[in-house]
Amino acid sequence: MKRLLIVASLIGATPALADEGMWTYNNFPAAKVKEKYGFEPSQQWLDKVRLSSAKFGYGCSSSFVSPNGLVMTNHHCARGCIQQLSTAKKDFIANGFYAKTQAEELQCPALEVSQLVQITDVTDQLNTATKGLTGKQYADKLKAEMASLEKACTTAADVRCEVVTLYQGGKYNLYKYQRFQDVRLVFAPEHAIAFFGGDPDNFEFPRYDLDVTFVRVYKDGKPAKIDNYFKWSDKGTQEGELTFVPGHPGRTSRGLTVAQLEFLRDVTLPKQLFKLSEIRGMVTEFQNRGAEQKRISTNLLFGVENGLKSMKGKHEQLLDKNFFAQKVAAEQELRKKVDADPKMKAKYGAAWDEIARAQDTFRNIRKDYEAMEAGGINSQLFSLARSLVRYAEETTKPDAERLRGFNEANLPMLKNQLMSKAPIYPELEIAQLTFSFTKLREELGPDHPFVKKVLGKESPAALATRLVKGSKLADLKVRDQLFAGGKAAIAASKDPMIQLAALIDPDARAIRKTYEEQVEAVVRKNSELIAQAKFEVYGTGIYPDATGTLRLSFGAVKGYMEDGKKVEPITVMGDTFERHTGEEPFALPKSWLAAKKDLTATTPMNFVTTNDIIGGNSGSPVINKDAEITGLVFDGNIQSLGGDYGFDESVNRTVAVHSEALIESLKKVYKADRILEELRPGSTPAVKASPAQ
Repeated sequence: MKRLLIVASLIGATPALADEGMWTYNNFPAAKVKEKYGFEPSQQWLDKVRLSSAKFGYGCSSSFVSPNGLVMTNHHCARGCIQQLSTAKKDFIANGFYAKTQAEELQCPALEVSQLVQITDVTDQLNTATKGLTGKQYADKLKAEMASLEKACTTAADVRCEVVTLYQGGKYNLYKYQRFQDVRLVFAPEHAIAFFGGDPDNFEFPRYDLDVTFVRVYKDGKPAKIDNYFKWSDKGTQEGELTFVPGHPGRTSRGLTVAQLEFLRDVTLPKQLFKLSEIRGMVTEFQNRGAEQKRISTNLLFGVENGLKSMKGKHEQLLDKNFFAQKVAAEQELRKKVDADPKMKAKYGAAWDEIARAQDTFRNIRKDYEAMEAGGINSQLFSLARSLVRYAEETTKPDAERLRGFNEANLPMLKNQLMSKAPIYPELEIAQLTFSFTKLREELGPDHPFVKKVLGKESPAALATRLVKGSKLADLKVRDQLFAGGKAAIAASKDPMIQLAALIDPDARAIRKTYEEQVEAVVRKNSELIAQAKFEVYGTGIYPDATGTLRLSFGAVKGYMEDGKKVEPITVMGDTFERHTGEEPFALPKSWLAAKKDLTATTPMNFVTTNDIIGGNSGSPVINKDAEITGLVFDGNIQSLGGDYGFDESVNRTVAVHSEALIESLKKVYKADRILEELRPGSTPAVKASPAQ
């Protein structure tokens, strides 16, 4: 990863012909695409792509691939649902799942798919409301205006609205989503092929994965009718072909100041790496207890290992002296231009120093904030308890004064999460809480008032065991009663998990208030000023940092050089069997070994493109200029892990499953004719649909 990255985002301008950028749909550089690739996406094309794309759960992407609500995403994105539907006798993670009829499609306990139906620019409205305000007044007014906009936009329970901050506050857009909360599992391959190569191959290439899952969205108990969806390409894709990736990249930090990047490099990322490493050890120990413990914690371990490898890549990028020097030079260049103009200097000149001071403030409160409010106590039961306690409190307040996440516009989604039928595993809960309480005491010290309040005279293990064994929150009826009963029900509850959440909530709220007013508000306000300065100096033809919302990138199927050797852009199905060793994580499932003789060895398996993506793009479709499916994104290569902070087209690559591999495996390995008929109507004998479940 030691290389010099020349990236446009460092100085706020875009290079003439680089495939860089996670673009919003109301500021897509269509002319730039035409200049390089000879195709100019029209507004009609962009609208169709936007409406055919979907957010999957709370951290992945997906796409509609039939008019009957069929949705395609990654296996690793749907793992939560697949595991929740599994039992010790029916392990769909290990053995896969295929609903041969519609009646066999299984409803996911806690999953939502959402479609972005409208984008409205609300920058002027928010800037007018907050003009001249700073600190607490700015934070309160901004929060109130956002809540007001979201409430007015949310016209039904199946609609969700969100004010999205772009360019670190330079622009604000109101996104309106159509929500689908009845999501049912249709097909998932075995874990052994969905994550073939395991952690050793993660973020690497060549790859040989079939990381795919199909679900279906329902409306009123029937498959939803979808007007906009991606059709399947007849020929897939090949080297040099133009590719687009619509999806929901998580968060990038390309627009952060040097002070913010230094804090990430020196404090945040090292702390996260240490914590994730310890959690991996805890989960690994838990898995060694037995087969059932391994089954119920596999999804957790997958997420931890994936996050750990990703964090390492990000940290290495910020440790690269050449790369960091470019970030410093870019900031100095912009500040020099601002300082050269008296009016700009008066308006924007102090913004960088204000953000630097906010980082110093956060450094002083970080331990308390992270321990009390930002994930210090981690378990499903505690999360449910805290949400119920806060829901009861927040809904007594005017909408504008509530904590973000408890506004009227968010309540349908909150209730859906609280009433999830997802299983809760007591033994895993005890292990996670024991770890949380141990780290809480270690981080803050045994004499800290908050630690004393949480632990009292108990050990972390004893407290965790008492809380989990005494709590009734795994019972949906109990949660429903607490949700409906409000503050009175919470106050009267004898549930130990509720009592703990209520006991420590004042401390958590206090440190959150300090953070929001002294750190977040300062950073927001001054980041907004820096964004405006960039617009004045460099113009508006730049893309914003990723925010977990729908974006579109463009690129092409293209190999790259690594260690002086050419990495070819496409692997083939036959080589998957050459990689098979019979031992995890390189052990193919029995279904693949049995079908080997029937598979066409030259079928493209996985491929790489120059599309600019980041975590959150998992499950994104790869489409061609005709808006047809040619692949399914499931990863980036190791060089892309620094993509949080910059983009290098020469080596940063998106990794995807080839559309022909999907068809070949559905047809010859899984005999999934019902899915094939939806993807390519007329390609298989007609299958009579079963009545709706």
